[in-house]
Amino acid sequence: MNSLTRAMVAVGLAVAVAAAADVAAVQSQTRAPYHAPRTDFGDPDLQGLWTNASITTLERPAWATKLVLTPEEAAVAVAKYKQWLADNDKGADAPPTDRDDVGGYNSFWLDPGSKFGVVRGEIRTSWIVDPPSGRIPYSPEGARAAMATGMRQFRDFSGPEVRSLGERCIVGYGSTGGPPMLNVLYNNNYQIVQSPGFVVIVVEMNHDARIIRLGGTHPPANITPWMGDSIGHWEGETLVVETTNLNPGQAFTADIRHRIYLAPDSKVTERFTRVSDHDILYEFQVEEPKAYTQTWRGEIPMHTTKGPMYEYACHEGNYSLPGILAGARAEEKTAALAAAKGSK
Repeated sequence: MNSLTRAMVAVGLAVAVAAAADVAAVQSQTRAPYHAPRTDFGDPDLQGLWTNASITTLERPAWATKLVLTPEEAAVAVAKYKQWLADNDKGADAPPTDRDDVGGYNSFWLDPGSKFGVVRGEIRTSWIVDPPSGRIPYSPEGARAAMATGMRQFRDFSGPEVRSLGERCIVGYGSTGGPPMLNVLYNNNYQIVQSPGFVVIVVEMNHDARIIRLGGTHPPANITPWMGDSIGHWEGETLVVETTNLNPGQAFTADIRHRIYLAPDSKVTERFTRVSDHDILYEFQVEEPKAYTQTWRGEIPMHTTKGPMYEYACHEGNYSLPGILAGARAEEKTAALAAAKGSK
């Protein structure tokens, strides 16, 4: 089992330490309506540092047969996780077991969170709540588009323009900046800043910044900024954000734990509701009738976290992209020399 596979297994299994305590905490929060503090200009105050780090993933993993786990079931998953670590996580110095494996992160370097997400007092196995399968409901057309756009990133090494946006340090990988905003293997922190007429979400991964205008309309369809165009309004305690004009370059994005195709014509609606001094309930839904068989929805808890949130540096250590392209050119040279010898 190579190091990357070890990481996938580790985070795909369950870590639910203190899950029962989390359930009790969330249940206590929901006993009475919570009213968020107000900013100086009267809006519900969402400001601060937040994290969505969690073992829970966007789609339900194969080992889980339902949305909600009991604390007892979570405890069983903890035991399996610990046993797996003892058997397989040999550390950074372990030699590769696959001749094509050049090495990578083992679980020491990952920071996905230490628990399942708890939403409405329930220990969740996936963020997707509808459809009930916990899976993205791709139509045949959507599945073909996802395969085509995704495989190009994984198999095309002709130049930097075709590589993934994360490799190129343009936006964070795995839809960490959204929409929807998804947890990945590390750097799952967000800073929310509000001013009259605007909400800004600064994303730790790649130092992305989502600027949400309160009120107004979307620009023409040919204007497609990174992370789309977001306009918002308040419905009582809840910030509702509608995002359209998605950039086609972000149609496919991947984390080790999820791959998501977001059709460029999609409309993503997000809801941010502060449910306690320390928690935001983040809800999202994705609509696009050609790529999906239905509108699909998810729920993710966000929790306060200690600062500061450090600046993310990407290009400064981005040795992988020139290495990938140099390797591809070397393979092409080797193939050309072999072809030339064969023609003699």
